[in-house]
Amino acid sequence: MPNQTRIRLGFPVKVLGASGLRSHDSRRWQNSPHLSVSLAYLRDIFLYLESRDIRFYRMAGQLAPYLTHPDLPAFHNQLDECSTELAAIGDLARQQRMRLTLHPGFFVQLGHPDPALVARSGQELAAAATLLDGMGLDLSSVIVIHVGGGHADVPAARDRFARAANLLPESVRRRVALENGDQQFSLQDVLWAHRQTGIPVVLDTLHHRCHNPDEIPMLDGLKLALATWPADRRPKIHCSSPRTAVRTLHRNGEARIQMPLPRQHSDFLHPFEVIDLLQAAISAGLRPFDVMLEAKAKDVALLRLREQIRNYAPKLSRCVQ
Repeated sequence: MPNQTRIRLGFPVKVLGASGLRSHDSRRWQNSPHLSVSLAYLRDIFLYLESRDIRFYRMAGQLAPYLTHPDLPAFHNQLDECSTELAAIGDLARQQRMRLTLHPGFFVQLGHPDPALVARSGQELAAAATLLDGMGLDLSSVIVIHVGGGHADVPAARDRFARAANLLPESVRRRVALENGDQQFSLQDVLWAHRQTGIPVVLDTLHHRCHNPDEIPMLDGLKLALATWPADRRPKIHCSSPRTAVRTLHRNGEARIQMPLPRQHSDFLHPFEVIDLLQAAISAGLRPFDVMLEAKAKDVALLRLREQIRNYAPKLSRCVQ
């Protein structure tokens, strides 16, 4: 098996494999939360990640609470107030060879028809880019977003997205990556947006299974997405499995059965589907990329998948971290 393709596995935000680790300061504004508290939590998470040899992590989107809230100006200077702490946590990430990314809330929609929401989205992206710059992170630390604002007219939303993205300052736009959606904005749609803006594409494999009107095979989709990344920047993809278990919800003293939906993430990854995809990518000689695992079991799912790859595909395990 070719060894030039190296694949790092990562997980988002919440740590489940160790008790007492918080991803960010989630207190309400009345209790004066602060980025300094979030960075202290993040340092503890980094120590845990080092102990598990995990080198890819998505930080909480609200590390700096209420940073851009228009009605709470007392929170607007957190990045300046924590410049030393930001630099220190960035140094630690580099020492651990850790790739860090962000995925802001769904309200960040450059394709939305409301100009006020688009402007607020630009502010959020600028703040996130400044935070990553303050940590001294290279451009592999991307901010992943969706097009947003599709409603009943996807082409119009794509156009709005491209116009708004091209108006972003270069320091912000170079941090942004664009993910395909599970109901709107297929891989072809985000590839179109890439051609208009230069923003690289993050293939979400579950979204591609749920919304793939052009019937692009997964490996072909992966090739197309990886090709949108500059040669000096490591691509990333998102990988998850659909929930298949029936759940019982209790409300007002009554139990209701909730059937699983294909778009819902499962607790763990389907190991053989992941193995098949990664083996196909390596056999095809694709460039190195990282895989963000979007499973509800978070780091526990990552560690289990790593073990399953060792058990069921030992040759592949030499290419996966």
